[in-house]
Amino acid sequence: MVTVSTTLRPAMALAPSPGAPSLPSLETSNYQIQIGSLKHVLPKKRKTLAYQFSVGGHLSTWPAYASGQAILQSRKPCCLPEGRSKKQASLTIAKPRYLEELECYLRKELQSLDLTKENTQELKLQPYREIFEFFIEDFKTYKPLLSAIKNEYEVTLAHLREKIRSLEPLKAMLVSVSDECTRQIVALQEEEKAEITMLKKEKLYLLKLIDKMKEEKGSLQTQVNKLRKNVAKEYMRYINECDARKLLLADLNEMRNQQLEMSLRQVQDVKGEDLVKVTLALKIARQDLTKAQVELNTMKADYGDVVPRRDFESQEKKYSDLFEKMEVLQKDFDDLQKEYDTLLEIHQETVEERDWFYNELQQVQRSSTPRPDWAKCAEVISGGPERWSYLEEGKTSDQLVDVLLEEIGTGVLKEKDSFPGLKGKQSSLPEFFLSYLQKKYGDSSAFEWAYTIYENIKLYRSNEAMSLFYDILSGKVDEGLYHGQNQLIANLLKELMASDSSNSGTLMTEQFSLALRAAFPLKSSDQIQELIDVSRYRAESPEDLIDYRSLFMEDEEGNAEPFVAKIRSQYASEKQEYLRELRNELGHAPEVEVDDLKTAFCAIDPAIDDLTLDAYVCLAFQASKEQWDQTGSLPVDTVVERLLAGDTKRIGARPEEIYTSLSERGEAGAYP
Repeated sequence: MVTVSTTLRPAMALAPSPGAPSLPSLETSNYQIQIGSLKHVLPKKRKTLAYQFSVGGHLSTWPAYASGQAILQSRKPCCLPEGRSKKQASLTIAKPRYLEELECYLRKELQSLDLTKENTQELKLQPYREIFEFFIEDFKTYKPLLSAIKNEYEVTLAHLREKIRSLEPLKAMLVSVSDECTRQIVALQEEEKAEITMLKKEKLYLLKLIDKMKEEKGSLQTQVNKLRKNVAKEYMRYINECDARKLLLADLNEMRNQQLEMSLRQVQDVKGEDLVKVTLALKIARQDLTKAQVELNTMKADYGDVVPRRDFESQEKKYSDLFEKMEVLQKDFDDLQKEYDTLLEIHQETVEERDWFYNELQQVQRSSTPRPDWAKCAEVISGGPERWSYLEEGKTSDQLVDVLLEEIGTGVLKEKDSFPGLKGKQSSLPEFFLSYLQKKYGDSSAFEWAYTIYENIKLYRSNEAMSLFYDILSGKVDEGLYHGQNQLIANLLKELMASDSSNSGTLMTEQFSLALRAAFPLKSSDQIQELIDVSRYRAESPEDLIDYRSLFMEDEEGNAEPFVAKIRSQYASEKQEYLRELRNELGHAPEVEVDDLKTAFCAIDPAIDDLTLDAYVCLAFQASKEQWDQTGSLPVDTVVERLLAGDTKRIGARPEEIYTSLSERGEAGAYP
């Protein structure tokens, strides 16, 4: 075995030991490496560098907490003879000179930094990095390991900086999500108000129904008690009659015996027959009488309490009918009680959700920035509150400031060139069109203009706007269809503008999808994906941005972009599907009445409100609400055609979708 001993001995840090050679002086101190009997002298790296070594040639373990204090350190020498291994060498160690120089250098560099800048931590890290590089350069033996450590730290810092940089875009998303949550809370509160009102009405109805059932139950119980009393009276009467029959039979038997004795006496007196024969006949007759009496008493004992079968069957039938009625009423009462308990639980859950949302709303209102009261501007804007409500619809605060500045700058000109219109009698589009032509061209030319325009519109049916105008003029389509589609598109544009917090006119695909779902909550995921695909049919940006404003533009002939055309196409498909469900709900009946139509609408669309339901019924029967009693019934095909020509759409989710949603939330049992 070959033993290799390595010793670093700077002249200024080694203390002489007995028997050891003398060390070089301070001026000529070099590092010496001794491997066995070979020595190699290393030149000094820097004049400011000072190493501190321990006795025996090991690196100094000078503690960092010494702060320049002298420390008495004892170490077992590894090169001394065996006889001196148990002796201790004492050495007073001071703080290394090189450590003091590095600390002095670090203090100077830190004091020279400008800590008012943003990247203060980066500036403070640079002096420490330089100190670490000094260590790497001076310690050649550990240079690869220290360099690897330094590089790994640098890579980690670069990775963390990149990760922080990638998280910065999430700030804008958090703002949009906060606005979306606020809108959802407001929407949920509105829905909750309607649901609470409906539940209260249903609760009052059920309470009245329960009271009515209780009254009916009390009435039936009174009838049952009365029947029981009648049965008891009849039973007592039958017992009295049975006792009377027994007494009557006893009297008859006694009278019969008397008659037999008298007849025997008469026969004996008249015919003078033999007494022995008469006595024997009398004995036999008495035996027969006794036997008949025993049988009669047995029958009386067995059937004395029996009532006639006719009366028994009659009473049994009455009792069965009353018992069945009572069971039906009891079952109905139990069902109503269960429904009432379920409604109470739903109401309690609704109240808890309302309180939770109200607390969330209060917290959001406390943490959000107060918005200016834009309603004050209605007092100084020409046109009053109505015009200001039209101007501020769907605009952000920044846009409202621009509108206000424009109105202030052009207010005088607008007051000179405009005047407020008077509200007159509302008329349909065909009536207004003819009236307009008569006022403009006179009665003689109005009809010529009307026929000319009508024939030209028929030639340009390929244009969507002209085709819809033709259908409304000809009465094939209700005018409300045009306004309903425009309102649908306006609501979508308003939702997209609300999601565009930067007012840049573009949205990310995810934000665009969220806005579509908020504007069209009843559309399926496939329909939403179709709209997203159509919106990006000519997208050229590699950043996955959608220019939503360009989707609502029209060409010179008034034709809309494919995105708006797809919305209208889905609107028509959804209306046809809605009316198909209505026809299926009406069944195979050839005609339908007002109440049947309202019941069918409520069955396929539970969320429909009373105003919308009345509007659909008025459209189907072409009559006002006051004339419903006089309308009678109409064919189902006629009703469906009229609804197809109007603005008919689903208001809420389907019943099966509501049940599926409750099942996912674990509340399916509470749904009646």
